[in-house]
Amino acid sequence: MARSMRDIKRQIKSVQNTRQITKAMEMVAASKLRKAQEKAEAARPYSEKLKEVVASIAAGSQGATHPMLVSRPVKKTAYLIVTSDRGLAGGYNANILRKVTMLLAERHKSKDEYALFVIGRKGRDFLRRREYPIVEEVTELSDTPKFADIKSIAYSAVQQFETGVYDELYLCYNRFVNAISQVPTVDRLLPMEPVEHQEKKAEGLHAAYEYEPSAEGVLEVLLPKYAETLIYSAILDGKASELGAKMTAMGSATKNASKMIGNLTLTYNRARQAAITQEITEIVAGANAQS
Repeated sequence: MARSMRDIKRQIKSVQNTRQITKAMEMVAASKLRKAQEKAEAARPYSEKLKEVVASIAAGSQGATHPMLVSRPVKKTAYLIVTSDRGLAGGYNANILRKVTMLLAERHKSKDEYALFVIGRKGRDFLRRREYPIVEEVTELSDTPKFADIKSIAYSAVQQFETGVYDELYLCYNRFVNAISQVPTVDRLLPMEPVEHQEKKAEGLHAAYEYEPSAEGVLEVLLPKYAETLIYSAILDGKASELGAKMTAMGSATKNASKMIGNLTLTYNRARQAAITQEITEIVAGANAQS
């Protein structure tokens, strides 16, 4: 019984140490989440306004066209997938990777029909083990990523669509809602989906613009930047989602550790009480035997 009590006490100490680690990780994630959330939310109005400007130019300029606006027969599709470099983030990585693999299985009969651009070590390792066609990867992003960190992969994906290597480009990431809710999302990035313009926002005159050197020239500059901006915005959403998922997962782990410590402590007290009772019984039995 004494050895069993030592084992229980040792287990309690082990769980207490684990709880200290998970609590510290929860606090670190919580401290970083606010800044990541602010950056993700600040990027959305900019990308939405840029989309509005691009759509306005494309719709208001007769004959203005660009490869990023034109749908073509789909022979090969590219997917840019955003995951994390580290685990201990609940279902953050598993949810988006499950959604992507199911989508690939539904839409494609062969791995020759698509290519993957992967951000994050967890996604890269998962897809590489299953021999998915990864053409480019970026890992070891900081918790506050800058556009320069993902510029190369964003530029490569957009340029290869523009030159006809791929006929579609999809963006796969976890959209941040709040600290406990992250939605696995797959959006078609290119070709840009047409935006319906409200012809009658208000009664009155509508301004007409002239573009220098031309509307096509403006679109040629803006569209790649617009696509790269959306990719960067998805990275910021993904980082906020990762920290939110990590904070929630570590919070749950801390609560479970506390509950386990309570159960183990109860078991230890019962074992100690049983040992004391056994000792008293032996003493009484010995005393009765001598009398």
